[in-house]
Amino acid sequence: MITLLSIVLLGFILGVRHATDPDHVIAVTTIVSRQRSVGAAAVIGVLWGIGHTLTILAVGGAIIVFGIVIPPRMGLAMELSVALMLILLGLFNLTGVMRWVAGRRPPDHPHDGDAHAHAHSHGDFVHTHRHQHGPAAHGHAEDATPLGWLDRTFRSLGAYQTIRPLVVGVVHGLAGSAAIALLVLAAIPTPAWGIAYLLVFGVGTITGMMLITAASALPFAYTTRRFSQVNRYLAMASGVVSVAFGLFLVYRIGFVDGLFTDAPRWIPQ
Repeated sequence: MITLLSIVLLGFILGVRHATDPDHVIAVTTIVSRQRSVGAAAVIGVLWGIGHTLTILAVGGAIIVFGIVIPPRMGLAMELSVALMLILLGLFNLTGVMRWVAGRRPPDHPHDGDAHAHAHSHGDFVHTHRHQHGPAAHGHAEDATPLGWLDRTFRSLGAYQTIRPLVVGVVHGLAGSAAIALLVLAAIPTPAWGIAYLLVFGVGTITGMMLITAASALPFAYTTRRFSQVNRYLAMASGVVSVAFGLFLVYRIGFVDGLFTDAPRWIPQ
């Protein structure tokens, strides 16, 4: 009993360490690059950890309880989903920077009396249209843009900033769930204790990710208030790193490990 309890408690430490994996750190850094509050970033880390733990419990629990065997190609495909997620997150960040650049461009057309054309934003949505500063008209309603509709719909529900880290955490959980479950099977033969290990491991991952996101948000929060230009460069850098690392993982998983070949080789780790 003492030995099993020690193994389960070890899961907490391993969960904290699991949060420091490079793909995890890059993903959450990309997500929190626009955060102005360290506390809000920590909440994002908790949400990421919850999503990650849900997948670990679902997939890992199925492996432990039902003895499900994951074929190499499926295991590599789950890891590939993480690479694609990193690329997508990086592109989101880089697109945001490009929208800011678009918003800095001079007017495309000269003034026509009071009316003129210029870049105009609603949330993250930036476009150009004829515009008047007088009380007459704006050219379209504030709500008649994609981001305007999203802002009204999701911010009122409190889900606008919670869905993304949850989804990213769920996807990241796919890549590590099999390896964690196999480790549990090797050390803990009892399914009940195995599930307990996964739960404690998840708590450790949530704790570790909360600390990592808070630390990652510090430079972004500091530069947002004092050096806005530096903040945008940091956001761009995080996007570039995320895309580059994602492409590296695609190459490694697809060609080195053989997902895109006839002989895939998958070793859960």
